[in-house]
Amino acid sequence: MFFRTGIDRMNRNKNFFRMDHRAMVKKSSPEVAFRRILTLLFALLFLPLLLKAQTGDLFIIGGGQRPASMIHHLVRLSGGKNAHILVIPNASSEPLDVADYQVKQFLEQGAGSAAYIISKGEALNADSTINKLNDATCIFFSGGDQRKLTDDLLKTQFLERIYQKWHQGCVIAGTSAGAAVMSQLMITGDEMRNESKDPFITIEPGNYITTAGFGFVKRAVIDQHFIKRNRQNRLLSVVLEHPELLGIGIDESTAILVHADATFEVVGENSVLIYDANQVKNRTTDKNNNFSASNIKLHLLTDGQKFDMKKRKVK
Repeated sequence: MFFRTGIDRMNRNKNFFRMDHRAMVKKSSPEVAFRRILTLLFALLFLPLLLKAQTGDLFIIGGGQRPASMIHHLVRLSGGKNAHILVIPNASSEPLDVADYQVKQFLEQGAGSAAYIISKGEALNADSTINKLNDATCIFFSGGDQRKLTDDLLKTQFLERIYQKWHQGCVIAGTSAGAAVMSQLMITGDEMRNESKDPFITIEPGNYITTAGFGFVKRAVIDQHFIKRNRQNRLLSVVLEHPELLGIGIDESTAILVHADATFEVVGENSVLIYDANQVKNRTTDKNNNFSASNIKLHLLTDGQKFDMKKRKVK
């Protein structure tokens, strides 16, 4: 009897818990719906940030000879046999010859297709020109004079479409002048006061002319042919004038592969120098306008080494 009563009590308890569970589920349904609505609103609010995370890589080459292994790396990054690489040779004084050579180099290293666009003026705002960018997996700016690139492309719909492609994951690459244009603050290569036949012989404020670049890199100013052409003086001068920016000097046959998280890896045969004057002290000039400063950081990186531009340190 006692045993039976115990079983009956257990069955009643089971029924109670079942009823209680159903009540809880029924009671929590509005709460579940509310949470789903919050999740949806969160996704819609932060969708632009999620899309921004898809920004394509930057492959910034310091000029000079481009080893086959480096170009193969870029082709692979751009999709390999599915890559469609577009060359923009506006910086060159011989754009057709340069474009032909670079297209051939990309095809030899396994790109599925490669072509070039030579265009200026109002044509860069025409749909017929802009639409040629649609299928590109990599857009490559050639070497030459970076001012030609910025003069031709800044404030055009063509460049706006390149920005859109980049934010959709397209790789943006360039060499020499095509590297200089990558930063928001661009070194033009011109000087204000040097009357010597030798360029870049001083470290001083107000001498090295800068202007607006394309702004793919906002945390640093890029210089190229860096060690081979002794360009340390001009980059250090610019960094001391703009200590909020890193100075990244890329030597020939060397590149930096920049990711969306503002980190980069060195690729190639030579070195990359990084000047950091963010914590500079005692910055002043003497009677001859020569800079004087202390506590300037210098990093020297080679192939495979990585750097975090946000944290301003080697990874």
